Amino acid sequence: MSDAPAPQGGYGRDLFAPEHPEEAGRIDAAALVYDPVTFRRLRALGAGAGGRCLEVGAGTGTVARWLLDEAGAAEVVALDRDTSGLETLAGPRISVVAADLRDEDLDLGRFDVIHARFVLMHLPERRRLVSRLARRLNPGGWLVLADAVELPDGHDTASAYRRTMDAMWRALATTIGTDISTVPAYPRFLREEGLLDVAGEVVCPPLTAGGPLARFWSETWSRMRPQLEETGLVDATAVDAALARLASPDLAVFGPGMAMAWGRRP
Repeated sequence: MSDAPAPQGGYGRDLFAPEHPEEAGRIDAAALVYDPVTFRRLRALGAGAGGRCLEVGAGTGTVARWLLDEAGAAEVVALDRDTSGLETLAGPRISVVAADLRDEDLDLGRFDVIHARFVLMHLPERRRLVSRLARRLNPGGWLVLADAVELPDGHDTASAYRRTMDAMWRALATTIGTDISTVPAYPRFLREEGLLDVAGEVVCPPLTAGGPLARFWSETWSRMRPQLEETGLVDATAVDAALARLASPDLAVFGPGMAMAWGRRP
């Protein structure tokens, strides 16, 4: 996807508007699947306890709440361009900041944990942003990045499901600049920033009919119908068939997974 035309829009503005009545539910469906993975990793790193934490792209606040209530963070800063999903996050140890991570004047101080999930993949400046986030770590602090990866079936190139998934990635690339091709490079990026104990893992949760992940993709594709069809890879009939596949007990594919990479500031 690196050769896609330059994007003209942005996440939350040209796609997935936060004021849409189904947007919070779409985000929470993904959180049901990926939050346990995130929490397990942060817990294994010992990240958050007694520290100052930054949650980038806080969404509806599920990770920020966990850092505060379960990890025992001293302070959590929940950052998002739109903070309408964070209205219930209130308290003396939490700050909700409405800002764009790309703002060069944004200075929130330094942190012991910085976590960004499904954020950098949507920002063309992702490599520069990794550097900025790494510089915001306190000594001993952890930077944890997570974004989407795919395990496509190379023998399935013509099914409605595969064509719709491919159309989605192309539409995301041309509309808002999404690119998952650099996600496998995240461990290298962290090492280039001088971080230690760099490692990573890939988790591909089950994609089952009627499950939260199927609901997430169904809602995503339904909301993106015009953009999907504009790619020329699918028409309305193909999208309908792909949506039916997500709801069918015959569904048997690896859905997109999540790659996590982490490193510690010396």
